[in-house]
Amino acid sequence: MPKAPAGTLYRGREGMWSWVAHRVTGVGIFFFLFVHVLDTALVRVSPEAYNEVIHTYQTPIVGLMEAGLVGAIIFHAFNGIRIILVDFWGKGPRYQRQMLVGVGVLWVVLMVPFLVRHLSHVFGG
Repeated sequence: MPKAPAGTLYRGREGMWSWVAHRVTGVGIFFFLFVHVLDTALVRVSPEAYNEVIHTYQTPIVGLMEAGLVGAIIFHAFNGIRIILVDFWGKGPRYQRQMLVGVGVLWVVLMVPFLVRHLSHVFGG
């Protein structure tokens, strides 16, 4: 059994890191949804202000943030399915590492074509 690093109980295995990544992506998605509801509600208050806010979103930095959001959503969704399988499938804990590798493979398979198309629009038109 690997020894825990000094000052922590965690051993840094795949279960802990997938747990951390799941929480971080969940919080990021929550804050996006919060901002999205606020800026969409702005259209009822002032359509001109809404148009100004939407115009500020049309920058390369926001385009990169959108790519990060899509990556977070894809990881969070597939990792959530993995967590359900670990919790409710009798053999889930035994195959936890392989399922996490599967989550990573699916993430890459979906993100690469998305990034090619999305970033070509963000940086090229």
